[in-house]
Amino acid sequence: MRTVARDWNATRIGDLREKTAIVTGANSGIGFHTALELGRAGAHVVAACRDAKRGEEALARLRAAALSGSFPGSFPGSFPGSFQLASLDVADLASVRAFAERFLATAGALDVLVNNAGVMAIPTRELTVDGFERQIGTNHLGHFALTGHLLPALRRSRAPRVVSVSSLVAYWGRIDLHDLQSERTYSPGGTYAGTKLANVLFMLELGRRAPWLTSVAAHPGSTHSTNLLRYGGAASRFFVSVIGQQVERGALPSLYAAVGEVGSGEFYGPGALLQLQGPPAQIKLPKRAGDLELARSLWAASEELTGVRFLLEPPVQKSA
Repeated sequence: MRTVARDWNATRIGDLREKTAIVTGANSGIGFHTALELGRAGAHVVAACRDAKRGEEALARLRAAALSGSFPGSFPGSFPGSFQLASLDVADLASVRAFAERFLATAGALDVLVNNAGVMAIPTRELTVDGFERQIGTNHLGHFALTGHLLPALRRSRAPRVVSVSSLVAYWGRIDLHDLQSERTYSPGGTYAGTKLANVLFMLELGRRAPWLTSVAAHPGSTHSTNLLRYGGAASRFFVSVIGQQVERGALPSLYAAVGEVGSGEFYGPGALLQLQGPPAQIKLPKRAGDLELARSLWAASEELTGVRFLLEPPVQKSA
């Protein structure tokens, strides 16, 4: 296991000038603070958001906060980058394709892709516009398709990195490939946990299939003030209010995964109090993530459902 400095925080990100990052779900919560600190360190950050109004409000807050250092633990960056708002609904494959096509047509290399957006514990089974169960469609299939579409831009980077944002509940997650859409059995928490295990399985399989990029996962622990809690019950909200950490600290594992000394196949989360809070640390993978056949089968099913095939050959190295 790698050792992460116990006092690692956003002030230690370093100089990200000339780097480009995409963060999905950047209008709030973990995504907002991940985008903010990458931009404060000098990166050009594409804040990919579903809701235009909330996205515009978040963009204004990002630009103001990047210069002011107004959040605890933030560093008044010496290398202020830039922020760009882009429309993306990861629960809609047409939106995913359109976003990727716009990015590929107007941008160069993509250095960091943070697959962060998600939904959690929807009370009753819902479908996306593509007919997928909403949690698997948003949390896994949409990001699977997005990553596949963006591979040409990742291939242009000298050190491309893909961060899959999972959850502590991935340790309890189960995936039934014969009921991937939860048609036979749906439970808000159980289905959510399965999608978070899918994030880790995707991270691992991507790293195996594309060793020329770094594929790593992270989870925020128990964190206050995220939109994921909108469907949580009173007990869940009370637990988080007592034991949870501030959202800017919950973003630290994602940030370390995006910029730290990491390798493909690694998982990062809070290093204290049973991974519920604390500075980022490398953590053990969920036991079910070691099932290679499950990972390969989930990949094949994801290709079939999304229609996206990955261009996995290594980039051609240009001669000096």
